[in-house]
Amino acid sequence: MKKTEKKEISLLLHNIRSVYNVGAIFRTADAMGVSKIILSGYTPTPVDRFGNARGDFAKCALGAERSVAWEYVKNPGIVLSRLKKEGFEIISVEQSKNSLDYKKVKPKNRCLVIFGAEVSGISKFLLQKSDIIAEIPMGGRKESLNVSVSAGIVLYRWFDD
Repeated sequence: MKKTEKKEISLLLHNIRSVYNVGAIFRTADAMGVSKIILSGYTPTPVDRFGNARGDFAKCALGAERSVAWEYVKNPGIVLSRLKKEGFEIISVEQSKNSLDYKKVKPKNRCLVIFGAEVSGISKFLLQKSDIIAEIPMGGRKESLNVSVSAGIVLYRWFDD
């Protein structure tokens, strides 16, 4: 890709429980120039149900919640359908029998990267809607990485040019 071409990177964070993980992902997203973060399910947002800024979120995002565009959606399936029509490639980061090593993935200029719940991962529904399922190989005894660590690894590998 030529340096003059602008990448449009969006993230979907679905059913991530920890405000600290979401805040850390916001910070990484800011560093990588992510265009937008879409939050869905029970993923915490930067504001509470009354529209007030959340102190715990601001503490871990360190202002990235104000520099990265975000929205909350009730139904992520509708968003995926719309983005596919707009030419976005949908990439889920998840362990799966159909996954590719994340190092072999070369995302298109317009893509949505999905990260899911800390314990259960990304739902089968969202995986079925994905164009690619990418996996970070694990070499130790643990089965997976923290979701915010996974986000940092793949975003820097794929978009740090």
